[in-house]
Amino acid sequence: MFKRVDNNIDLASNEEKIAQYWEDIDAFQNSLNNRKEGKIFRFYDGPPFPTGSPHYGNLLAGVIKDIVPRYWTMRGFYVERRFGWDVHGLPIEMEVQKELGLEDPQEIDEYGIANFNEACRKQVQTNTENWERITRKIGRWVDFENDYKTMDPDFMESVWWVFKELWNNKLIYQDYKVLPYSWAASTPLSNFEANMDYREIEDPSIFFTLKAKVDYKKIKADDEFLVWTTTPWCIPGNLAIAIGNEITYSRILLKNTFYWIAKDRLHELNDFDFEIIDESLGSDLVGAEYIPAYDEFSDEYTNGAFRLIHSDDTNTDSGSGLVSQAPAYGESDFYSLKNAGIDAIVDPVNMSGKFNSSVKGLEGKYVKDADELIIKQLDERGLLFSKTVETHSYPFCWRTGQPLIYKAIPTWFVNVEKIRERMVELNNETHWVPGFIGDKRFSNWLANARDWAISRNRYWGSCIPIWINKDDPEDLICIGSIEELQSLSGEKVTDLHKHYLDEIEIEVDGKIYKRTPEVLDCWFESGSMPYGQQHYPFENKELFMEGFPADFIAEGLDQTRGWFYTLTILSVALFDSVAFKNCITTGMILAEDGRKMSKSLKNYPDPEDLLNNYGGDSLRAYLINSPVVRGEPLKFSEEGVKLVTRNVILPLWNSFTFFSNYANADEITIEELDKASPINERPLMDQWIVSSLQSLIKTVNEKMENYYLYEVIPPLINFIDELTNWYVRSNRKRFWKEKGNDDIDKINAFKTLHEVLLDFSKTMAPVLPFICEEIYQGLTNNDKGSIHYENYPVSNTDLINLNLENEMEIAKNIIRSVRNIRLNVDIPNKQPLSRLTIITNDSNKSKQIKRMEEIILNELNIKNLEFDDNFENWVKYECKPNFSTLGPKLGKDIGKFKIYLSDLNQEEIKKLILNKKISFNNEDINISDIEIRLIKNKERENQDIVEDFSVYLETTIDNKLLKERISRELVSIIQKQRKDMGFDITDRISLIINSDNEVLLDSVAEFKNYIINETLTTDLEIKNKKGSNKILDYFVDTGIKIS
Repeated sequence: MFKRVDNNIDLASNEEKIAQYWEDIDAFQNSLNNRKEGKIFRFYDGPPFPTGSPHYGNLLAGVIKDIVPRYWTMRGFYVERRFGWDVHGLPIEMEVQKELGLEDPQEIDEYGIANFNEACRKQVQTNTENWERITRKIGRWVDFENDYKTMDPDFMESVWWVFKELWNNKLIYQDYKVLPYSWAASTPLSNFEANMDYREIEDPSIFFTLKAKVDYKKIKADDEFLVWTTTPWCIPGNLAIAIGNEITYSRILLKNTFYWIAKDRLHELNDFDFEIIDESLGSDLVGAEYIPAYDEFSDEYTNGAFRLIHSDDTNTDSGSGLVSQAPAYGESDFYSLKNAGIDAIVDPVNMSGKFNSSVKGLEGKYVKDADELIIKQLDERGLLFSKTVETHSYPFCWRTGQPLIYKAIPTWFVNVEKIRERMVELNNETHWVPGFIGDKRFSNWLANARDWAISRNRYWGSCIPIWINKDDPEDLICIGSIEELQSLSGEKVTDLHKHYLDEIEIEVDGKIYKRTPEVLDCWFESGSMPYGQQHYPFENKELFMEGFPADFIAEGLDQTRGWFYTLTILSVALFDSVAFKNCITTGMILAEDGRKMSKSLKNYPDPEDLLNNYGGDSLRAYLINSPVVRGEPLKFSEEGVKLVTRNVILPLWNSFTFFSNYANADEITIEELDKASPINERPLMDQWIVSSLQSLIKTVNEKMENYYLYEVIPPLINFIDELTNWYVRSNRKRFWKEKGNDDIDKINAFKTLHEVLLDFSKTMAPVLPFICEEIYQGLTNNDKGSIHYENYPVSNTDLINLNLENEMEIAKNIIRSVRNIRLNVDIPNKQPLSRLTIITNDSNKSKQIKRMEEIILNELNIKNLEFDDNFENWVKYECKPNFSTLGPKLGKDIGKFKIYLSDLNQEEIKKLILNKKISFNNEDINISDIEIRLIKNKERENQDIVEDFSVYLETTIDNKLLKERISRELVSIIQKQRKDMGFDITDRISLIINSDNEVLLDSVAEFKNYIINETLTTDLEIKNKKGSNKILDYFVDTGIKIS
């Protein structure tokens, strides 16, 4: 027998109970064991940094990474789910530096690299508890015990293998280039990392002057070049002025001084009186020498510095057409000097972003703080022409949150440009959801990919496995395994971190090799995770290849320039293959105010608090049914989670409690349910809800197989509405009726609801794992099993009746329309009405509606349904152009066409509908470009248009209808009394009705049986006595007690 269930449920507490049940029966591991012989479904879990607690973006990714594996597990696949941790790199180092009070690399060196790295290792091991707890609350099944960490020796060894494969394929090289540089972390970053955090900032925009050193063609000594820059701090490193060969420059006289400026930028001087003296093409000015603003590096004259050079990047869109060139701090500057044949570079800025002692007055100044001081020095030297402030977008370090600079530094690279075209080509083999992310955003990013800077001047990370000959820096050995290093060094290798490896030297033929000091970019490790998590190729070769490429991955949109990108680079370089077959890319989650979520602003609810209040299922349903799964942004709202709880989770729960409690009350058993009639012999509503479910299952499987989650969740949620607000509500009387009175109809109703709840729970289980487990346990009494052990439902097409579903949809539209009419005329649904007229000249439509007659009348509390085919007496057609499609086609004639359509009579419109086109200006216009709709031919408040037909509600209320309304109102009052007094749904009552109103007493007498049956009354006493509670215009009192 089915158990009684409390209608009221504390979702969060219930989920804790379910989570504990899963733990007690080892449900996750058992679900894997049950599929051990199944085909492997591989998904990659992008490893997060174990710092702080997971944010909503992490939770969203976790939900998707739970829904998809649960689904494919129920489909019979073996889906291993190991959690991974990205434990190297700046996030951990920054935490440890802060904890230890270490400011920069010099202080870390003094503290001891071994001590620092061991502190990092310890920190990693203390940060995982929050993640495990919150992951459990969100309902995600993932293996934390058998996790992998990027600091594990096995993982790090696979990273070495990846590196050596790239080395062997001649894709690794070292070069001196200008790169994005994080002064706060004292390390270069890759170009794609520099794109991860752009912010609007204000910077000084200055014009300063540099004097010509000697006469040169039209340039005279002491002429002043008007130079523009937004980075004054770079001026001490200035070694050239870039101009454009094809740009025309003007020599002007302003306040007794001759200046050179691009002719197209003369408007910058509109506030001054000046005279144009001469003009020259830039190509004729290239080679002119000037006196630098700072003389500390004047000896670079001998290397060709302090001259005007050509740069392809110089233009007249802004500034003066003359741009300061500091090759140590700008990639364009670096290559412009290189192309000009100037072999010079100066860098007075140290690794911490501060000026060293080589420039007087700037010692120890952080570069951005030095801007104002440099402007002041220029002014004192008579070199400052003007200054303003410019707002522009500027890159920040995505890890430290500090502005980046660009800095020339020797760095190790992966030659991505060599495989760029192949990456673009292979990307077409990946199925992206949504498609535009892969087809446009990611493909464009790949097409413009640049060589990847992979070395970091840091400490806690996988070491670059290159040993360099102490006497010959061109002589290199690349190591690809622990065994290889042990063999070459003769030392036992137990750890692959910097403080171990930097002590190991290799001697070959009397030559001593020492490791290059850098560590690898942690993105290199993330891109290596498919290999590292399985210690490939040192172990699990067959297992790895069986699941490569991965069937599925999912992360946020930002990972198109992060993890998706590095996975792709390495898989194409190593295997000439994509890394993943299917990818779900989510949008960004913002605070409700549209800004980025910020702990300091406290502009979003704490994730754990929200889970404690609403439970994991509610948050899962909210996130997965939002724009974020279509790659669009989501403004996170706690109110949205409340609405999902109220409109999705609780209605599903109420459908289950309705079944369970009434089945318990009637002592219905599984054996009795087995006596139900075949589906095709049950009432239409039973057939409809079963057909709808089977259609849903068919749709869900099709969409899940293609990873279209945003097309899966809406129909699942819509079905909950169909189940609760249509099937259960319209069939309540079948469940309530006394046992022994038409038992087969009662059993059919219970059997249908049981089947539907059970199959729907299985269908919904990957999305709402907690509530579906609770419902499953209640429907099956299976105290050792789990819904997640079940096979995923497969649609039974024999039970799908699309005609019935279509007819029911028409009926629902009629019901919605008539309910709106009732609202408009202020007649509630409790008031019976005599007649509803369906106005249509479509005989097939009439037949469809006729088959739904009983359902329509019952739902709308109407006595009779009539049909009227005199269409023109009630409605007419109205036409207007589809402006979005016809506007471009007709141009200025669109207005004339609008008038033309409005002048059509009804016969002409019917002809248009029949012919599917109409002629205008000797051109055929297709009906798809015309909006045709029905409208009422005159205003009637009790008439409405429903698609291609109309409905008319008779609203006249006679005495009989009024009395029936009173009986319904009376039942409503008594039912509320039962609930308020805590009566059970099965409790029989004694009822006293007091009233001295003749109409009310007549109503009770006429509808006595209805009142008794609806309220489970066994003893009714009616007293002609004045009442105090008002029903409509009549007074009555009711008293009840358990009989």
